[in-house]
Amino acid sequence: MFLELTEEQKLIQETAREFARVELEPVAAQLDQEHDRGPLLANLKKLAELGFMGLNIREEFGGAEAGTIAFSLAMTEIARACASTAVTVSVNNMVCEVIQAVGTEEQKQAYIPRICSGEFAAGSFALTETGAGSDPSGMTTQAVADGDSYVLNGAKIFITSAPYAGVFVVWAVTDKEAPKGKGISCFLVEAGTKGLIIGKEEKKMGQHASATNEVLFDDCRIPKSALMGKLNDGFRTAVGELAGGRIGIGSLGLGIGLAAMDYATHYATERSQFGQRISNFQAIQWMIADGYTELEAARLLLLNAAFRKDSGRTFAKEASMAKLYATEAANRACYAALQMLGGYGYTQDFPVERYARDARITAIYEGTNEIQRVIISREILKNFG
Repeated sequence: MFLELTEEQKLIQETAREFARVELEPVAAQLDQEHDRGPLLANLKKLAELGFMGLNIREEFGGAEAGTIAFSLAMTEIARACASTAVTVSVNNMVCEVIQAVGTEEQKQAYIPRICSGEFAAGSFALTETGAGSDPSGMTTQAVADGDSYVLNGAKIFITSAPYAGVFVVWAVTDKEAPKGKGISCFLVEAGTKGLIIGKEEKKMGQHASATNEVLFDDCRIPKSALMGKLNDGFRTAVGELAGGRIGIGSLGLGIGLAAMDYATHYATERSQFGQRISNFQAIQWMIADGYTELEAARLLLLNAAFRKDSGRTFAKEASMAKLYATEAANRACYAALQMLGGYGYTQDFPVERYARDARITAIYEGTNEIQRVIISREILKNFG
């Protein structure tokens, strides 16, 4: 496999890195501690103007058409500065991708340019429910046909960007008699639609600036033209798009892990104990070596999954491997970094404790790492008959 980046990919990576350094890093701690999302929304608009909301979207819809490798690179650089911004960028890209993949021409023209341009600060996936997390096929939200409309009733949880999303990709049961997972359809619901209610916001351990809300549907009437893809085929769409999203979340985790190791390594070259810099101690050196080695392995797994996706090859197993390894490596890196800083690492005066909190969720959302292991083993066992 040829690992050299193209000039376009290098440019996107460098642009994301510089934007993160200048615009995101200075406000990341503020966003973590305060409830004012003004800086977040302002930076999302700037990122949209730079083309980061549609990296794998065709130019005719306002996208950059740069591919999944570029998406992974950008996600890593943005997450190094602000994980809350990065998760919004990841979800926005995936919302655009699912509309591009299965939406009608009218749906594509109506929604993708508005996300790519920043007219919509965000798009949201409304899939998870209280009783349908790792098993989304067990959802109970229903969409019932009524004349030229569908009427939605139900509740979704853990919906990223819900308060400022312009459009929601919503999954609901359309055939209660169908086998599990077979009677689910996918819809586009605009913000402000009567019966669409943004519920309570979760108080989370990390990624505080990214809103995570309950979303309710109370006799929410939408036109039949809101159906996206084939009727009763929405679950297959969800599974396919989640695989691509795992590349984004793995890349996000990689960025957080690198930020933590960079900060701790720099700290180790300046902090002195026992009359010398702590970077001279073998215990610290081994933490540095292990952390960066694992993160480099994660980077290669992510690029391999992205390369396969861009090449039109199967990539579900590779995306799950990359997400699993990258997010767990990121969590190990953050805890090693915290240990390298000692007591200071546990205080909010230093960013490492924020990195550790932000990294923890990456092993849970976009499919828990336990589910990734199920997917990986299932794909491997197919080859053993």
